[in-house]
Amino acid sequence: MSGTRLSFDPRTIPVVAHDEHLPAVPTEQLRPDPLRRRFADRSPWTPEWPGDNARLASARGPTPAAVLVPLVRRPEGLQVLLTERTAHLRDHAGQVSFPGGRVDPVDAHAVDTALREAEEEIGLARGQVEVIGELPVYATVTNFQVTPVVALVDPPPVLRLDPFEVAEAFEVPLEFLMTPAHHRVHEFEFNGVPRRFLSMPWQPAPEPGAPLREYFIWGATAAMLRNLYRFLMR
Repeated sequence: MSGTRLSFDPRTIPVVAHDEHLPAVPTEQLRPDPLRRRFADRSPWTPEWPGDNARLASARGPTPAAVLVPLVRRPEGLQVLLTERTAHLRDHAGQVSFPGGRVDPVDAHAVDTALREAEEEIGLARGQVEVIGELPVYATVTNFQVTPVVALVDPPPVLRLDPFEVAEAFEVPLEFLMTPAHHRVHEFEFNGVPRRFLSMPWQPAPEPGAPLREYFIWGATAAMLRNLYRFLMR
């Protein structure tokens, strides 16, 4: 997805709150069948983070887009499949994101967009994906109107990453992301307007002899995950 780049390092923005006071989603609710039942419930609800509270100047109007939130079935529990964008991209370079992008004229709906983009970006075949529902549209700072499409995914034997867009694909336990003690609130001022965003830094256990690595999940990706948390806890 394109737009104007924000010129700051989110890791340097002060943390003003942690959410360890909020309960984690119970483990038994983070399994395929309870998730299917939860998304089958069409009761209305209001997302906690409907969008960014600041907008970059842009001549274009709202742009429809969609992302796939892939929940990979693993013996140890569901894992959220995320990507790290390549460093040379004009927009969102190096950021952690879900596979996705703007709606194309060939797409019948948001699910089509999310599945097409996931296949193009990481080689995730549609036959491996079971869509179970959607979250409310999230409005990004660059005026994309993003529909998160949540799906259960059979473990892909090999992902085929688009080398132009995707530097890496990795998995984070859904249980970790659905535990608010791992959610941090950052705050700063942008164009005279107070601005907040969430982060959920993830440090996987390193391979023997490899250095410790941190994936900094933040911004729209973290906000959509927080909305998923609220949806499951409703």
